[in-house]
Amino acid sequence: MTLGLLIKPEAEADIRAAFAYYEQHAGAGGRFRDRIEALLGQLTELPNAFPVLYQNVRRALLRDFPYSLFYVVEPARVVVLGVLHQARDPRSWPRT
Repeated sequence: MTLGLLIKPEAEADIRAAFAYYEQHAGAGGRFRDRIEALLGQLTELPNAFPVLYQNVRRALLRDFPYSLFYVVEPARVVVLGVLHQARDPRSWPRT
């Protein structure tokens, strides 16, 4: 069963900022977007495939880019909380 998907506005902003950076600096914005879309598809198909880091928050690593996608699994959907560069400390980002 495929779950629904909700991307929080903060996570959408994270994705847009990273896309803009890669598009401007490396011309790789399209590839970044493709990797995000593929990972989001994985999350809705196999939401429990990635490890729990804290309480019920899970982390999925983005292929080919140094970003982590943080999310929670609800009964009917996956909620993406944020997308952070792996050099950032997730504790500095207190989102609920």
